[in-house]
Amino acid sequence: MSAPARAEKPTLLSQRGVSTAPRILTVDSAPDVIELAPDCRVPILWKQSSRARRVSLRIDPLRQAVTVTLPGPLTPQDAMPFLKTQRHWITKRLAALHNAPAFLAGRTIPVGGIPHLIVHQPAARSGVWIEAQQIFVSGTEEFIGRRVRDFLRNHARTVLGQELRTQAQATGLRPTRLDIRDTSSRWGSCSSSGRIMLSWRLIMAPASVRHYLIAHELAHLRHMNHSPAFWALVDQLTPHRHAAEHWLKHHGSALLGAR
Repeated sequence: MSAPARAEKPTLLSQRGVSTAPRILTVDSAPDVIELAPDCRVPILWKQSSRARRVSLRIDPLRQAVTVTLPGPLTPQDAMPFLKTQRHWITKRLAALHNAPAFLAGRTIPVGGIPHLIVHQPAARSGVWIEAQQIFVSGTEEFIGRRVRDFLRNHARTVLGQELRTQAQATGLRPTRLDIRDTSSRWGSCSSSGRIMLSWRLIMAPASVRHYLIAHELAHLRHMNHSPAFWALVDQLTPHRHAAEHWLKHHGSALLGAR
C-alpha cells in the first residue's frame, strides 16, 4: 500500500472490482490530451485497474502530464466529463511544478525542510558536501544536477535507513528490507513480504514529515489496507499525521518535480 503521494486527488465514485495491477490503456479512441484553455493542452496518461473503486487523477511531475486511473469497466469517454470539471485542480498542480527546486548553481533547495544554497566550486576535490546550509559541488557545471541528485540519494539512504531502524525498534514493527527509489507519484510503499520502499526525495522534507511517512509504511506491516484500524495504528505511531499531510498537500508536488 502506498503512502499519500501528493495533495488531494480528485475522485469520482465508481464500482469495486477484483484486485489486479493497474495497466496502461491502449484504447485507440482515448484522447491523449486535455485542453485546459485555448493555449494550454496537457497530456493524459490513461490507466485501468479493477482494484480501483473510482476515477482518480494525479499529476506526473516527470512527464508534466495528468494520469487518470479508471476502475473496472469505465472507459476514457466515461471519465472525460469528470476530468473537465477538474481543470482548476490540474492547472494549480501543474503550476506548482514550475516552482519545483532546481539542482543548479545559485539555486536554493531544501534538505530536511531547511533551504540550502547550491554553490559551485569547480576546483574542489571533495565531490559534494554540505556545510553551513550550503551544498558545495565540485567538477564541471554541466554535471551539477546529476552530482546533487546522487548526493541527496545517498544521503537519503543513510538518513532514512537510520530513521526506519529507530522507528521499527521503537514500535516492534520490523520490515524485511528497505529500498530507496525515485518515484513520480508516491512517497513510499510496503509489500506483503514486508519490504518497504521510500522515495529519496523525502530527504528534502522536514523530519516530522519523514516520521509520519515511515510510520505510515510500518503500519502497513500489520494492516495492508487503509482501514480505521490502520489509521488508528498510524496515530499511535506518530503525532505528526495531520501536520505532515498538510505539508505534503502544499509542498509535495514541488519535491516530486525537483530536478
